[in-house]
Amino acid sequence: MKILLIEDDLELGNGVRIALEDQGLQVTWVRRLGDALHAIDTQACDLVLLDLGLPDGDGLALLARLRRERLPMPVLILTARDALEDRLAGLDSGADDYMVKPFALAELLSRVRALARRSFGLVNDTIEIRQLALHEATMRVTVDERAVELSRSEFELLCLLMKRADRVLTRRVLEEQVLPGGLDNESNVLDVHMSNLRRKIGPGYIRTVRGVGYVIDRAAPAKGGA
Repeated sequence: MKILLIEDDLELGNGVRIALEDQGLQVTWVRRLGDALHAIDTQACDLVLLDLGLPDGDGLALLARLRRERLPMPVLILTARDALEDRLAGLDSGADDYMVKPFALAELLSRVRALARRSFGLVNDTIEIRQLALHEATMRVTVDERAVELSRSEFELLCLLMKRADRVLTRRVLEEQVLPGGLDNESNVLDVHMSNLRRKIGPGYIRTVRGVGYVIDRAAPAKGGA
């Protein structure tokens, strides 16, 4: 399971990151609201741990965007704001849980596990769209229960598209998954990966939005779709 940790306190953030990674979880840790927004746009994540008092803005702004765009990942607020009105504001804004600092790491891990159990697709790390199934923990992909062999880059691209189903992802966002560490505007690496993915999983899943990027639709496309 992939977790986005948004916490500006260096000591607390590092402690939470280590505790999560010790449980076998993948953690992306950012300390600013701007970096968190970028991570949401460019990375697949299953759960967000959100501090509210960030140096460049209020974490509630990010929460509002997640819910406005109907992104499905659960959000657990971690904050020093302990007033009842703050708790109600966080939960009413769409947070799935709320913890007041300081907190015990054991309790945090327990709440993370509970959110995973309650959230679709996070218990067994499986995402299903029509006849296409992606098993994240084992990096296994099947179509009509037939195993499909993918490279790591192909798998990461497909995982991101499936987690953001019905949402168009730009070429730049997808290229950052394929070409970590730098982008080349003249490169056709993304096109090669998309061509290979379509060949391996079959037509009708990945749709091109010309001049923008790609999307996987949950519903089967009409005949003649790209």
